[in-house]
Amino acid sequence: MTTVVDGTGGRAGMQIFGRLSQEQIVFGLAMLLCLAFAAALPGFLTTNNLLNLVRSVSILGILGVAMGLVVIGRGIDLSLVALMAVSVAWTLHLVAGGMPLLQALAIGLAFSLVTGAVSGWLVAYVEIPAIFATLAMGTLIYGFGRYFLFGLDVVYMPEAAQALLWYGQGTLFGIPVPIYMFAGVCLGAHLFLRYAKSGRYLRAVGDNLHAARITGIPARPIIVLQYVLSALIGYTAGIVTAASVASMNTRVAISTYVYDVILVVVLGGIGLSGGKGGIRNVIVGTLLIGVLLNGMTIMDIQYTVQSVIKGIILLTAIVIDTILNPRDEQTAQQGDI
Repeated sequence: MTTVVDGTGGRAGMQIFGRLSQEQIVFGLAMLLCLAFAAALPGFLTTNNLLNLVRSVSILGILGVAMGLVVIGRGIDLSLVALMAVSVAWTLHLVAGGMPLLQALAIGLAFSLVTGAVSGWLVAYVEIPAIFATLAMGTLIYGFGRYFLFGLDVVYMPEAAQALLWYGQGTLFGIPVPIYMFAGVCLGAHLFLRYAKSGRYLRAVGDNLHAARITGIPARPIIVLQYVLSALIGYTAGIVTAASVASMNTRVAISTYVYDVILVVVLGGIGLSGGKGGIRNVIVGTLLIGVLLNGMTIMDIQYTVQSVIKGIILLTAIVIDTILNPRDEQTAQQGDI
């Protein structure tokens, strides 16, 4: 006996749910959280607190843009934070050893870009799945940096690099410079995706790799490009990080920070299936996480409890992304077993 399953109700429910994009839902949640925290926490809506809120997540947002570009291209970069930490720490170490600041910055940036290109080559040409290639690269980068490039967990900002402090601690017209850096990276990435030919190619490769190849798009070089761009933006985030605290703690490379970056991207609505979303999604995801972390900090919630909450949010976001953005046509079918 054959049982016919009527999927109409499920599809109707999805259509109702789908009237609002994930980006709109997340933005609405951020606004609701703002109102709730404003009512419960005195001083939450003050100008100083709001500026501190945005400043505190600017670095996370910059890294989110880097990760977002890779995810739009249907990849992932688990080496992002490790590469950021090691390349910037080596830059500071070179300056402390007497090298001119500009030369050290150029060497650190070159190291970051070459390493990003190697990660992209492993994914595009060796065809190692991105999650495994970048996970291995992240471990390799951290070990290589600690053994061959510098020997300390924390590399402090030397006197010769004090000019960099403005990028992390300075203000311009009363607004912290890291916020401008975040805005500038967002603008540059948005223009790249919207107007650059390679930006449009990146989105096409993420949407359908085989169709992109058939139409003549150089898919492999585009995949390499997205990891190089991730490394470039990650190095920028590292400079802002080091400038904010006058040091670079390389142990962040083996922390869970990279999952916070993924949380911002997925929560904002950039689909892990690739080809969907944009920089606006990163901004929305960063806003929600910023409001949430700021409120939890003011309420003095323990860090471990905050990690549990963030983990639940990340898992929920991935489940929603799986429903809204199935990986292929087969998985999109309703009622399959």
